[in-house]
Amino acid sequence: QVHLVESGGGLVQAGGSLRLSCAASGRTVSSVVMGWFRQAPGKEREFAAGIAWGDGSTYYGDSVKGRFTISRDNAKNTLYLQMNSLKPEDTAVYYCAADSRRLLPRRTPGEYDYWGQGTQVTVSS
Repeated sequence: QVHLVESGGGLVQAGGSLRLSCAASGRTVSSVVMGWFRQAPGKEREFAAGIAWGDGSTYYGDSVKGRFTISRDNAKNTLYLQMNSLKPEDTAVYYCAADSRRLLPRRTPGEYDYWGQGTQVTVSS
């Protein structure tokens, strides 16, 4: 069982930065695949970033590659998403998710069996 709680969302100007956190309990973040997804109003939930079980290899969606960085702090059992050069189209609810069954992140939300409640990120133009 994995319990996830996101924090760090808010309002930021275009070009600015924001760091999201996801505190995990029940399992260590290094023992499960973890990812960040986002969902804008009227749109499908989209893969933003993922980090592999064990070795921590990272993966990114095309729309955020080069701007976002996923990382984890094993001592704090926390997942992070550093978001730089934010654009208005990044506005969405951001969710962290965990997959206890696979070793590498998948890009579809159905592969993940644990989810946080989401945190709103709004980027103004």
